[in-house]
Amino acid sequence: MAEIPESLLRRSAEAKAKALGVPVEQVLAEMKGEAPPAAPAPAPEPAPVKGTPAPAEAPAEPEPTPEPAAPEPAAAAAAEPEPSPVTVADPPSGGNGHSGNGAGRVAASVSARPVAPPANAPEGVRTQRLLTVVKARAIQNVKAEPTDKVNTWPHLMIAEFTALLAMTALLLIMSVVLQAPLLEPANFNATPNPSKAPWYFLGLQELLSYFDPQIAGVTVPTVIGLIGFMMIPYVDRNPSTKPSDRKFAIMLYTIFLTGSATLTIIGVLFRGQGFNFSYPWRDGIYFDDLKDWVPIGLGGGH
Repeated sequence: MAEIPESLLRRSAEAKAKALGVPVEQVLAEMKGEAPPAAPAPAPEPAPVKGTPAPAEAPAEPEPTPEPAAPEPAAAAAAEPEPSPVTVADPPSGGNGHSGNGAGRVAASVSARPVAPPANAPEGVRTQRLLTVVKARAIQNVKAEPTDKVNTWPHLMIAEFTALLAMTALLLIMSVVLQAPLLEPANFNATPNPSKAPWYFLGLQELLSYFDPQIAGVTVPTVIGLIGFMMIPYVDRNPSTKPSDRKFAIMLYTIFLTGSATLTIIGVLFRGQGFNFSYPWRDGIYFDDLKDWVPIGLGGGH
């Protein structure tokens, strides 16, 4: 082990001798291993203050146990600085229970024992204490959060199969109750009056009575039916699936559905001979799909 300079050794001995109240040479000899550890000198009794009751006599102080000499006192003194001794003073017991002004005694003078570094530690390396062990945790939270999702089977498939069976039963009942006979073969010499398209095309036929065929038959279906509906996902980019959060998309579809339903109802009920406007409760209904089961007067050409 490296030799400690004499100047550092003497400076440490002076500090310890001043704290213990012993000669410097004695402490220096102790640090070099040439003498046993020195006991601290007893502190002098302070002079009693005039007018202060004399303190009660305290029992004799036990002599401090001499510390065993370290295997290498010089290396221990250089590696760990000597801490200052701690002095504890007991207040004197007066007649009224209050302490006097500075009238006390020194109870003990404690000096911490220097701790020698481990012998196998390399020179210049300072050892550390282990405070606690922290369990390693993931940087990202991998815990799955509950979401509003269900499995395709059986939840979704059962609901869809139930809807399919219900719709099939409804169509069977309607086919039995409602009479839907085929009409006579078409006669190109006798054009029916009025000539109406099927109900799903009556809205477009109604537009043809208001606008030019280029506008009603080409422009409106292309702009609204193709381009308009394809642009809705790009205009309304709201990812929510709640109807209360999709007010813009619901508004667009409601406008389209209302316009289409209005045109279809007008074409079915309010168009008579020559595709002229008429009232169904006065002139009857001129629509072959309804003539057999709607209980409204079927006047006109029927």
